[in-house]
Amino acid sequence: MKVTVIGTGYVGLVAGACFADFGFDVTCIDKDESKVAALRAGTVPIYEPGLTEIVGRTQTNGNLHFVSAYQDAIPNADVIFIAVGTPTKDEGGSADISAVIAASEELAPLLRGRTVIATKSTVPIGTGQRLDALFRSAAPDADVAIVSNPEFLREGSAVRDFVEPDRVVIGAEADWAASTMRALYRPIEDRGIPVLVVDRATAEISKYAANSFLATKIAFINEVADLCEQAGGDVRSVADAIGLDTRIGNQFLKAGPGFGGSCFPKDTRAFVSSSERLGIRQRVVSAAVHANEARKLHLVQRVADACDGDLSNARVAVLGLAFKAGTDDLRESPSLFMVPELVRLADEVRAHDPVAMPVARDTFTGVHYGETVEECLDGADVAVILTDWPEYRELDPKMLAGTMRRNVIVDLRNMMDADTLEAHGVSVVGIGRREPVDPPVAHETSGLGQAAE
Repeated sequence: MKVTVIGTGYVGLVAGACFADFGFDVTCIDKDESKVAALRAGTVPIYEPGLTEIVGRTQTNGNLHFVSAYQDAIPNADVIFIAVGTPTKDEGGSADISAVIAASEELAPLLRGRTVIATKSTVPIGTGQRLDALFRSAAPDADVAIVSNPEFLREGSAVRDFVEPDRVVIGAEADWAASTMRALYRPIEDRGIPVLVVDRATAEISKYAANSFLATKIAFINEVADLCEQAGGDVRSVADAIGLDTRIGNQFLKAGPGFGGSCFPKDTRAFVSSSERLGIRQRVVSAAVHANEARKLHLVQRVADACDGDLSNARVAVLGLAFKAGTDDLRESPSLFMVPELVRLADEVRAHDPVAMPVARDTFTGVHYGETVEECLDGADVAVILTDWPEYRELDPKMLAGTMRRNVIVDLRNMMDADTLEAHGVSVVGIGRREPVDPPVAHETSGLGQAAE
């Protein structure tokens, strides 16, 4: 079976490489000729564990190809995946599917015979129906089936998530299209992993519903953390207590700086927006989006409070810039809000990230980068743990105490061993584990920017 994948981002490149590793003949299309040349040379433009090895292996055995011209990949394809970006389009949160439409319009005249067009891109509910009409008009002589095949990949573990998913969802209206898609996923289904065949609309809703539910869990536990700080509880123990309930589960119950990345913020907003177009209000998800935005200001203030409310003479070290460990992706990362605010308020801001600093240098201004953690921490008044990289958890307490000027760590991931650090004279401010305090009094926020309402 011949497979074509349009787009070589996180989703398209991982899908194309993994299908090629299953033994299928896969061609990936990207209009960026320099990117195609780099991929042909084995250079993967994103940081994703295991991906470079698979791209190299499948190119060597002849299963994976990269081209920049549609005519080199479309006419003989049995299945064409559309895996282009669908970013937030406007303040209302709707998804921009212009790249999906543009790709469809370009490939339609090249179609020959029976072809499955599968959307891997996360698209609003009803997009499959819209594409159906587009192909009936633009390719009337071709036998085309539009299928929704949403991805459920996590950056940093995308390869593993593709080959060992919790489930595969196929939204198809035609039986032959569903059979074709199942044949592609046979290596996965043969290992006992569920492959759910549903209608197209159900598949489109499933993607948004899954991400919105997980994002809501994160927003919820962060507000529980705020309650713990006020009441004297420990959010980690609360998460253990409720996570052991099999109806709830323990995943996505880690308090922190809020959800970010390429999926959760974008997809929650789009879920709310697409629902409203159909006359349905997503009150729960809307509240989660609001809570996540409001949290940003709260966390910057927490750093200021660790320096007695004044950062003007402070040197701040930020450890971690990517939205999560295992990736170099800064999209919707808490750092995008926090770092500029810290640059505005502090005397000096230094930063370190094991893999994201090349991207960060093109993103932030006024930041000094430490090539090592020690260089970043040298003379710092306060260090902020913003990304949960394992190497930060393993930092030597003696090094921290001997390197920083004022030994204060604001641990926004609750990943440090506070007892050990404090035994070495390093003060740790965590999330959801403070001692009881007096009820808060309304006050000005030291000039910090306003949170989204």
